[in-house]
Amino acid sequence: MLRTQKTLALAALLMLGASWAHAADLRIGLAEDPDVLDPDQSRTFVGRIVYASLCDKLVEISPALEIVPMLATGWTWSDDGLTLTMTLRDDVTFHDGEPFNAEAVAYNINRSKTLEESRRKSEVASIASTTVIDATTIQINLTKPDATLIAQLADRAGMMVSPKAAEAAGVEFGLAPVCAGPFAFKERVAQDRIVLDKFAGYWNADAISFDTVTFLPIIDPTVRLANLRAGDIDMLERLSATDVGSVRGDSGLQFEQAVSLGYQGITVNVANGDLANTPLGQDSRVRRALSLAIDREAMNQVVFDGVMAIGNQSFPPNSPWYNAAFPVQARDVEAAKALLAEAGAENISIEIQTTPDPVNQQLMQVVQAMAAEAGINITIVSKEFTTQLSDQTAGNFQASQIGWSGRVDPDGNIHTFLTCAGGQNDSKYCKPEIDDLLNGARVSNDSAVRKQSYDAAAAILAEELPIIYLYHQTWLWALSDKVQGYVPYPDGMIRLQGVTVTE
Repeated sequence: MLRTQKTLALAALLMLGASWAHAADLRIGLAEDPDVLDPDQSRTFVGRIVYASLCDKLVEISPALEIVPMLATGWTWSDDGLTLTMTLRDDVTFHDGEPFNAEAVAYNINRSKTLEESRRKSEVASIASTTVIDATTIQINLTKPDATLIAQLADRAGMMVSPKAAEAAGVEFGLAPVCAGPFAFKERVAQDRIVLDKFAGYWNADAISFDTVTFLPIIDPTVRLANLRAGDIDMLERLSATDVGSVRGDSGLQFEQAVSLGYQGITVNVANGDLANTPLGQDSRVRRALSLAIDREAMNQVVFDGVMAIGNQSFPPNSPWYNAAFPVQARDVEAAKALLAEAGAENISIEIQTTPDPVNQQLMQVVQAMAAEAGINITIVSKEFTTQLSDQTAGNFQASQIGWSGRVDPDGNIHTFLTCAGGQNDSKYCKPEIDDLLNGARVSNDSAVRKQSYDAAAAILAEELPIIYLYHQTWLWALSDKVQGYVPYPDGMIRLQGVTVTE
């Protein structure tokens, strides 16, 4: 209730027209407040939206999910797959005026590998060392072939921060990040706003039309949409599915969508501290029972008006990486009860945390009602998103309704969550056979060979269910009709190159 009151208070301020907003400011409503703004430490989806304006990467993706140049203009692999040589732009500076060059790339890779708090360690684990050939040429030396590395460098592992600023700030770098993107960090007020100023020295400055971009965390989707209609924000991400018809019928608004690369599900604590010691955490039969108790299609219709894609794996059913041998199971309450009886766990009680977002609340209420019919009594625990993530890391949860925005390479949807040392394995699920399969999929550049590994992993995970997958999002955006040139991407990011606002 307190968070809702804060959100409504913020909305009221916005509708009055805050003093720091002006015509050259693009205002974007976010569904959550990002966590720390350090590419090596952060993990939130909304944080990546901010980074799209703040921190350029070595490589980028196209709307068709091709890897394309960004700070690196080209790259080549050695015949044995152990050396990646990248050519860099020669006209890039960081926001503090420091030069971007091969030395800076080497520093960033080493920081991702060695910073104690880095969540990118598993993403760059295949990198043994770097060799600076000259100012615009970097050689990345691998311990073994890694088919995923280029895709990792198209995300946070490839975001370049100023070595000088990072060294000076240490672990506190995220309080005032210094990168090489189109906008520079100006200020942040937690749960209120993040303001970035246009960087005049940006290598592609002509593509940027705004003096500032302001990100406003407005958790309540109804309030977000009300702010858009009032003209107090210019666009919002994650429009509620139930509002799609209303936005489409509003001549003052635009609607955009893109099927996502990620998933939403329930992450179960199986080995992360004392709270893992529950029937749900210790017995896969209980987890399978919970999955069988959920009617995913009914959930989709009730909560999302049918616009999402139901799922049961880390890849959506339309993905070439999906294992069709394990389709989404129909709801079977009797089978769920039988599994619970076999496990000696009839009429159990579990806690599942989620955010106060009304959509997430409704989703969990639907799951709660369905599970109760099988004898699984769910208590819904509401936590602010950053608290939810912090508690997951610390093991302060039994289960958590949470998702992942998805990555271009399939490895990005599964390795970090389900390998023993995965940087975001909050469940602490650990099975050497899964490690072998997922590590093996990283080595080959042959898609067929990789598919065999992912299929074998899916067969094991369908039985063990450390993550109970529920659905795959369709990204939904609503924009003022004054916003022109916006291109939706399947990764859900908001890229502002080429975007303008007409008066």
